[in-house]
Amino acid sequence: MNDHQFVLVLDFGGQYNQLIARRVRECGVYCEIKPYTTPLAELKALNPIGIIFTGGPNSVYLETSPHVDPAIFTWGVPILGICYGCQLLAHNLGGKVTEAQDDSAREYGKTVTYYDTDCKLFRGLPAEGVSWMSHGDYMAKVPEGFALVAHSANCPNVAIADETRGFYGVQFHPEVNHTENGVAMIRNFLYEVCGAKGDWSMEDYKRTAIAQVRERVGDGKVLLALSGGVDSSVCAALLAEAVGEQLTCVFVDHGLMRKNEGDEVEQAFSKWAMNFVRVDAEERFLTKLKGVSEPECKRKIIGEEFIRVFEEEAKKVGAVDFLAQGTIYPDVIESGAGDAAVIKSHHNVGGLPDYVDFKEIVEPLRLLFKDEVRQLGRELGLPEYLVMRQPFPGPGLAIRVIGDLTKEKLDTLRDADAIFREEIAAAGLDTEINQYFAVLTNTRSVGVMGDGRTYDYTLALRAVTTSDFMTADWARIPYEVLDRVSGRIVNEVPGINRIVYDITSKPPATIEFE
Repeated sequence: MNDHQFVLVLDFGGQYNQLIARRVRECGVYCEIKPYTTPLAELKALNPIGIIFTGGPNSVYLETSPHVDPAIFTWGVPILGICYGCQLLAHNLGGKVTEAQDDSAREYGKTVTYYDTDCKLFRGLPAEGVSWMSHGDYMAKVPEGFALVAHSANCPNVAIADETRGFYGVQFHPEVNHTENGVAMIRNFLYEVCGAKGDWSMEDYKRTAIAQVRERVGDGKVLLALSGGVDSSVCAALLAEAVGEQLTCVFVDHGLMRKNEGDEVEQAFSKWAMNFVRVDAEERFLTKLKGVSEPECKRKIIGEEFIRVFEEEAKKVGAVDFLAQGTIYPDVIESGAGDAAVIKSHHNVGGLPDYVDFKEIVEPLRLLFKDEVRQLGRELGLPEYLVMRQPFPGPGLAIRVIGDLTKEKLDTLRDADAIFREEIAAAGLDTEINQYFAVLTNTRSVGVMGDGRTYDYTLALRAVTTSDFMTADWARIPYEVLDRVSGRIVNEVPGINRIVYDITSKPPATIEFE
């Protein structure tokens, strides 16, 4: 993506760092996140038009805290410091940062803030608004040459600016939704300070990515394990557009998908001249899972069996030049590099499978966030039902059927889950609720249907709203919608006589049951 203007996001370990990068890209400017330990020469080679220092959990005045090469401040590139990044600016340029001596100097959460709208960062914005604070340290002395450009009731130096050098620091987090006009502030930094042109678009990314894949692959063969999820599907579509019949996609249908999903995936790829291999492995997986109720055992069995099936199909294809993976940017960031913190390890990053004979790996989505992957899918002509497919666990419905698995239970859940999703969509809530699904519990209870007694399963409904899936709140679905869902399921799906709705947020619960 070197043809675009570039903004560098320097990572100091803050919890919102990916969100900063997403906001920059939403403003039409390409950016990447690099660890603060990246050598200055390497950063200069990227030729950024601006730099953003992220937040972080440390105190800048401690020797053990993350720091930067001081030469970065004489480079001549504009800098925006956010929270820890703001304090890093102050600390390095002659100011003083100390631990807050009283509670009034510490600020957490929503805070009424007053802005100097003559400052480029706040130009054209309201002079007063709510910002999201999260800092326990205090700028006791502002560096020479910096002006105070924002304040709150408790803090006189909420934001500082040296407009001559293009240096700005804010103690709050403009990247989060809680900060009013926060994205507009980031946009001002990009366009008013850095001179951005807004040359980043998904249409351009698609064209460039296809050209890069063609150049790299040449006349080689590419193999992809297609799960039917958003990432692997968009990866498959991009590769199919780039190399066509040189691509073989192996879709392992393990019988644990939602209603009609296997057919939908196959139909979505019928327009491309590629080798699409659908393996009907339902009986094989259910045989392995028979009598297994412990969720981690289910996961291990499914993961192992998937590898075995894929291995068998890969051997039929023969030697391939490239193994493709749907790795996306959060996978790369979260898996960590160097001394960066590892949030969680991703199977697509760092370790290559040894059961397929291939020469290289290709990951055409590794610089995209999830929302950008969806945009790319639309650009490639994938149907909306596939592009907007909700997050789905790797083990599929196996961990949404509590207890042991049978085909009958899976079919029951498929039908009930389909009704729930139909009614949510009919109510226009499918774009407001970030994830919603049904769970077949292993609880059975007495019911009355007609004049007869029943002893059937309890179905749990789960729906949450979230921006990052790290935390989530239970969705406030209107009672009349829940009433329709409940009525349809108990009347249309045999084996269920009771519906419950989960009103637990994350934390303390997880989004999935198992």
